[in-house]
Amino acid sequence: MQKKIGRNNIVLLGVGHTNAHVLRMWKMQPLADSQLICVSNFPIATYSGMLPGVLAGQYPASAMEIDLVRLCKSAGARLVVSEVTGLDLKRHRIEFRDRPPLAFELLSIGIGSRPTFSDVDASNDQAVVAVKPMQTFLPRLHERIDLVQQSKPSQPVRIVIVGGGIGSIEIAFCLQKRFSTSGQPDVDLSLVTGADRVGAGLSSSSRQVVEDQFNARGVRLHTGHRVTQFNADSIELTNGDRVGSDVIIWATGAAAPSLLEEFDLPKDDRGFLATRRTLQVVDHDRIFAVGDTGTIQEDPTVKAGVFAVRQGPVLWDNLRRSIWKRPLVDYSPQRRFLKLVNTADGKSIAEYAGVTRYAGWAWRLKDRIDRRFMAMYQEYAPMPMAAESSAVESDEAMRCLGCGGKIGSELLSGVLSELDVPDHPDVQIGLKNPDDAAVLVTHDNRVTVTTDFFASPVDDPYLAGRIALLNSASDCFVMGAQPTGALAIVQLPLGHPRGQLEVMRELMAGSVEELRKMDATIVGGHSIEGPRLLAGYTVLGRQLTDPMTKGMLKPGDNLVLSKPVGSGVALAALMQCRLPGESYLSLVDVMLQSNQIALRLITERLVTGITDVTGFGLAGHLAEMLASSKLSAEIRMSDIPVLDGCQELMDQGIESTLTPDNRIVAGKVNLQIADVQSTRFTALFDPQTCGGLLMGVCDSNLAAVQRVLREAGFADSAVIGTVVQPDQDRNELVIR
Repeated sequence: MQKKIGRNNIVLLGVGHTNAHVLRMWKMQPLADSQLICVSNFPIATYSGMLPGVLAGQYPASAMEIDLVRLCKSAGARLVVSEVTGLDLKRHRIEFRDRPPLAFELLSIGIGSRPTFSDVDASNDQAVVAVKPMQTFLPRLHERIDLVQQSKPSQPVRIVIVGGGIGSIEIAFCLQKRFSTSGQPDVDLSLVTGADRVGAGLSSSSRQVVEDQFNARGVRLHTGHRVTQFNADSIELTNGDRVGSDVIIWATGAAAPSLLEEFDLPKDDRGFLATRRTLQVVDHDRIFAVGDTGTIQEDPTVKAGVFAVRQGPVLWDNLRRSIWKRPLVDYSPQRRFLKLVNTADGKSIAEYAGVTRYAGWAWRLKDRIDRRFMAMYQEYAPMPMAAESSAVESDEAMRCLGCGGKIGSELLSGVLSELDVPDHPDVQIGLKNPDDAAVLVTHDNRVTVTTDFFASPVDDPYLAGRIALLNSASDCFVMGAQPTGALAIVQLPLGHPRGQLEVMRELMAGSVEELRKMDATIVGGHSIEGPRLLAGYTVLGRQLTDPMTKGMLKPGDNLVLSKPVGSGVALAALMQCRLPGESYLSLVDVMLQSNQIALRLITERLVTGITDVTGFGLAGHLAEMLASSKLSAEIRMSDIPVLDGCQELMDQGIESTLTPDNRIVAGKVNLQIADVQSTRFTALFDPQTCGGLLMGVCDSNLAAVQRVLREAGFADSAVIGTVVQPDQDRNELVIR
């Protein structure tokens, strides 16, 4: 986080068609004195218009995906991947299941819709695959089909699509195409709709084309009756008929997302948020509802993506006008729009103003429209930020330094008053009764002290606080010390006090959360202003046993690594807007794994020597252990776990700026490696943030250590090598 902090948080809840336009425009022209924050359950957004084409094999899955991690990073926006549980309307905050609330000045809710189930309960039926959430639809569908094919390998897969609109029609056409050309077992396709005819929203002539094509391709139609019951191998309809089913794709009309029930906001009779023509929620000027999520009271429309796309420019204009305190503009839904239905045969059905055409040119038109739309949101190159940087540098030059650079007391007291700081019996004077310094009780006159801080590697202050605390406390853990108190070291980016308050609040909330887990507390600290967010801690710990040092390895020890490496290259890729969303989630999960398990391993005498892998990389920290122990080691490159997607990034030449310095480890020990510059070996020298434990474990303890790590959630832990006697007093690190 290197930008100046503005006073206004503009939050996009959900990044569908409408909110995605705001994100794209922000990338080109961010608003001064504001920051854009995107909130999503997933790091990927999907474009529904191309989903059927992916099913038909016309596109790869990546063609319909918008990588929110890369797009937000390139736009200078923050991404929060978490589950929202409610709104605090009095304090203008979004509430989450697993993190502190997020304040907003303006909020745009665009979380789409979900299929309606009416009175049918399909929540526990494994055969039912709902189209939404679309981010997980394909893996859920493939998993179900694979399960059916394994149980009945010689029989056709019976797929029933429940719906009747354009989306369900396209799914039927495209699935039939996929099965007919993939060499898979036959498919028995049926489509069930409660309407008298398939194709709600289409003209009679378009419906006739659909029905004729279904008949020609063997897709069975069941119209006029709804699903009433799910049986083991069939569904039952209101007329008593049964339709054989192995897989049920639920693609019915739009219903309001269940999350909206938690929002105390005006709604229409279907549960969608009621809005004015300005897209503002009725009686709530700071909150907008867009796409399927909102219904304009004076002019309701059907739930269709075409309206969400057209709302994008209006929303962007009104968000800016709201910040600038100017009158807002109205959105007027279009009365006519082109409908294109993918029939998966090189043609599409095109309908406009009641005229229907079924032709190849219609498919080419649809393909061109979809590709052009996605191209706008799959451009992840960052925009130049020269103007913003100049503003920050100019502001920084006018700020006082020295003690004049401290954060204001009002801001600090406001943050501290909200924190639920845990009590600790070792703290005599701390934040509960603040003074010039903290006073802690010592035990046996042995206090372990360590300090660490860094420029935040992520744009999310809450995550930054958790990562900074875990990174700082790790050195206590590997020495066999139980943390008791921590002193914060924080540099907040320059900016408006209100914005700084929110950043500090989230940062400290993340840190206190991790302190609570390790039965420790925060006792004070120091904070200043500067050009970027810096965070770290001085951690004080009570030594539980004699300190375990790096130089305690023994010949024959197994070298065990608890976590995969690669966080350095992943964070470098993140800064360059090249880290895929799924890899980002893996990175965060690994960084948030606490090394506190080291205390158990040490106190139970299960390890011979131990350290944590951090800035010097795996090879660097192992070299330190070998030099201190006067031993050598052989490690197997193929056994070293690497974060998902990171080897591909290394092969692209992406590496941390510290990696070249870490390769100098060859001068500390005799490094035997085929090619120290090869990307195959980059993982050895990759600097780790919140890296894992590197341990020496004797054969008799190896099974116990592996069990302890597995039970603690270190699923990727691995034995990567062996400690050996040095050859002629020369410490060697041999890479196989």
